[in-house]
Amino acid sequence: MHFFLRFWVKAMRIRRTAIVALVLLFVAGSATVAYALEPSTFQTWFNALYWVLTTMATVGYGDFFAKTAIGKLFSIFLYIFGIGLLSLVIGKIIESVGNVQRQREAGKLRYPGKNHVIVINWSKKAQYAVEEILSYAPAPGIVIIDESDKHPMIDREHVHFVSGDPSWDEVLERAGIREARAAIIFADARIDEPALVDGKTLLIASSIERIAPQIHTTAEITQEQHVQNFRHVKVNEFVLSHDAISRLAVRSALQQGNSEIFSQLLSRKHGDDVYEVPVSAEWRTYRDAFEDLLRQGATLISDRGDLGINRKLDAPIPKDARLYVVTDEATYRALAATSLRA
Repeated sequence: MHFFLRFWVKAMRIRRTAIVALVLLFVAGSATVAYALEPSTFQTWFNALYWVLTTMATVGYGDFFAKTAIGKLFSIFLYIFGIGLLSLVIGKIIESVGNVQRQREAGKLRYPGKNHVIVINWSKKAQYAVEEILSYAPAPGIVIIDESDKHPMIDREHVHFVSGDPSWDEVLERAGIREARAAIIFADARIDEPALVDGKTLLIASSIERIAPQIHTTAEITQEQHVQNFRHVKVNEFVLSHDAISRLAVRSALQQGNSEIFSQLLSRKHGDDVYEVPVSAEWRTYRDAFEDLLRQGATLISDRGDLGINRKLDAPIPKDARLYVVTDEATYRALAATSLRA
């Protein structure tokens, strides 16, 4: 008994490739021996192989069985070693699956997808951002980068986690930074000094811009005087921490009720939303676009960041225009479908 225990303990330490080769060799050799011992019973080597596999799997259909004494002794050998060897293979498979799950939870796996959104520095704000991204249909893949060692949203299928310093090239590469569509850098809530918080955010942003300058980068900034530094590293957009909340609170106090409007526009989960619509070849002026979109159930509000286009409706639409409307998702999909047909 002690011999068998030592044997299986050593066998569990064998590498997976060696175990696969050993199993294949054992099965092929056993089929050859069985056919050589009882050729009249099995008739072909393939039938012997079939019998060996059903015996090792403990299925035992009974359509083939050893009839001679030596054949039965060989069957006993298969019971002892064959079934044990198959159990070893199954154990290795389960171990591999468990190891992958542990690596996923610890953030050690490389993200294999493309066109995903990278969320950097985990916090409550980052969690809300992930939930908002997942509300899109279809939702893009999401990769969270944080210095913690445990997946913060392990139960969400489309959320991948990478553990490590987000300013390191190796960590960003594991997150698939070159294939991402956007990166959102949140201020690290674990740092107390605002200048150090922005310093870390700036370091991360510069690493991203150096490795993958083509992706859209948004950064949260805690101090307004640092904005110029972020513009220098060509961050696409930045959000002043708590700035939007403070402004929304003032508007709610002085212009009661308009906070509901902004709350809708900030989330796809409630009411209408802001969408970019393609520019139709039939539109010559903003008025053409405004009236056509209004007939279809959408309200034109801006060209890029220009919210004053409704005061210059007769102005021609520039070639590089990017028009945004407020509407519901169904209307937006209808507009997009019409554009594709055109």
